Amino acid sequence: MSSAAPSPTPARRLPLAGVLRVGRPSDIWFKPALSVVVAVGVPNLTLLALGRLDLAMYTMAGSLCALYAHNLPYAARARALAWVVLGMLAAVAVALVTASLTSSAVVLVAVGALLAAAQKALCDATRIGPPGPVIFAFISSASLFAPQTLGQVPGHLALAAAAGAWAWLVGMAPGLVRPHGPERRATARALNAAAVYAEMFVETSASAAESAETSATASAGRERARAAGAAAVHAAWQSLFATGARSEPRRALERLVVRAEIALAAPADTDPGRLRSWARDLRGTGPVPSVESASAADELLGVDAERAVGRRPLADRLGPLLPLAMRTALGCALAGYVSLALGVGRPYWAIVTAASLYQANITLTWSRGVQRVVGNLVGVLLFAAVAPLAHLGPAALVLCCLAFNFGAEALISRNYWLGSICVTPMALLITEFTGFQRPGELMTDRIVDTVVGALVGFAAAVVVTNRRAGDRIENALDTVERAREHTARLIAAERPGPGALEAARRGLASALVELRATTDAAAGEWWQRAVPTERVLLAERTGHRTLATAVRRQGLHVLEGKRA
Repeated sequence: MSSAAPSPTPARRLPLAGVLRVGRPSDIWFKPALSVVVAVGVPNLTLLALGRLDLAMYTMAGSLCALYAHNLPYAARARALAWVVLGMLAAVAVALVTASLTSSAVVLVAVGALLAAAQKALCDATRIGPPGPVIFAFISSASLFAPQTLGQVPGHLALAAAAGAWAWLVGMAPGLVRPHGPERRATARALNAAAVYAEMFVETSASAAESAETSATASAGRERARAAGAAAVHAAWQSLFATGARSEPRRALERLVVRAEIALAAPADTDPGRLRSWARDLRGTGPVPSVESASAADELLGVDAERAVGRRPLADRLGPLLPLAMRTALGCALAGYVSLALGVGRPYWAIVTAASLYQANITLTWSRGVQRVVGNLVGVLLFAAVAPLAHLGPAALVLCCLAFNFGAEALISRNYWLGSICVTPMALLITEFTGFQRPGELMTDRIVDTVVGALVGFAAAVVVTNRRAGDRIENALDTVERAREHTARLIAAERPGPGALEAARRGLASALVELRATTDAAAGEWWQRAVPTERVLLAERTGHRTLATAVRRQGLHVLEGKRA
């Protein structure tokens, strides 16, 4: 073998096809949409009644925290939302104090860029999920350019804290009606994804004798379905592991996720209809379907063993995100400075546009940039149509903002650009809480800042390379190999310890999910060594074969009562 280092992956062709394709909405799109309307509406209407709508920017800082953590179980949601509110307050405090100490736009842009980079790194490391760092960047950047004195800071922070506490209550309120709703939804997604893979496995196996081209296409589709199923199962376990005490409903959900996991390992022995039936039963408020088996005790011992493994320290999770943080800091700073050089009065819009672009790799960043520009330009036109209505009075202004809040959350899960169509006029209207402004000036500033933020932000992503992406693949491959060898040793053992094989099987499944996610992220990155595609495919195939062997060794079956 040659000892020469692999050549770097060159710049790839940037995609346009499919970037604006409209997908299916999230199955819980209405939850964040309604939550944000209630969380924003009550403080804004209160300020409207008091004649102090000029303070709405500070209550919005706390109210928008209601957008987060809707997929988390309520015990974990309580902690996550509390941290989101505290993080928002910390960012706003830094922004307001900075604004009160200096009026230098150069300094304000630099602080805004650093805050955006820190928010990006922390949101990715904690995997807080949508809407990610964009809301933090929007609020903190706008706060930097709000006229401020040190004496006003405590009162403005108190408003944000009060609205944040209200947002926490709004986010937790559905738990009173459906306390296990998030876990049930995550388990239903895992069961449905496993059913899709099982059906596709049978179909592609039956067509194995067809032409090589047809067989290869079917095989690729099957691999995508298996990866999607494994990711859904992994997400379900993460949801269940995030809960507090293990009540009987949660144990029943764990058994169902085990069935989905087994279906992925042994799809030929799976009844997809039964999996879908269980998933449908979980959508309502009825009891969790009971799936007992002779091996249930060992399965749950395996869950206990995996629960005992702690998460990686935050510092370890932040390390690989350094290139993304550097991209964000550089891109946001340059976008703000270019906006200043062009004479735009609101450079924070350019900062937020740049901050919203950065995804796991350059290809995804490009796609997000296209979506952002298209959505913002259409949104500006929508603002032009709505502005006369909003300018009828403060009440009309507040109601229009609430409508756009709802529309943004209702549409953004279909495609980011659709959500941006509503976010753009909402952001423009928020600037008018302190007084109506000329629509033409607002629209011009928004268009210029959008184009500047997108172009400069993407250029920063190209300049700041992510050479660590290749290292992460190597680490993920090593983790999969160690997990596979450990599982294989337990399979060969005459009497594995209680729950040991189940825990090892689940650990291998988790490692395979991480390998696929890491490989997909690296595949869209530029200027790094080539992705070891053959090694990854071999690791995935042998890993899934080991999972199937483990299932047979444990004597697990998806449908114990199938022949009853």
